Amino acid sequence: MDESDGLPVVRTLAELADLAGRYERLYVRWSRGPAVDLARSSSTDDLTGLALPGLSANPLDMEEWWQGRPARLWVARRLYDYSHLPHDKGPGVRPWVLQGHERGRGPDNEPLVADVRPMCWIDPVVIDEARDAVEGQETAWGPLRRTGP
Repeated sequence: MDESDGLPVVRTLAELADLAGRYERLYVRWSRGPAVDLARSSSTDDLTGLALPGLSANPLDMEEWWQGRPARLWVARRLYDYSHLPHDKGPGVRPWVLQGHERGRGPDNEPLVADVRPMCWIDPVVIDEARDAVEGQETAWGPLRRTGP
């Protein structure tokens, strides 16, 4: 991993899968980064404006039901499902990995993470690699961003 803003940068999907295999309680957060997030230490519910008891993030820990499938595909799915967020949330939003403890669930049932320890940035090429891995599956998977009829 190279460094960016003092944090290492994961440059491949395999590298991210390896990281997820070595550590527990890892999450991906899509934001302007740890410097901004840790200054306020909580997310805000967009609908109500309420402060939430932690940062909203998506878990990288593999679930038992994944049943030995490749870790590379697990982390690809975790990135792919939320890869629309930089477009939705604006310039400067990018994914980074953090370690922490769940404090609750947000309005979309996402983990709210406290006691955050920034681990690394995720290079944009990893998102492209994740998209290719997911779209290369025999059965089509859709991203979580669903559009109505």
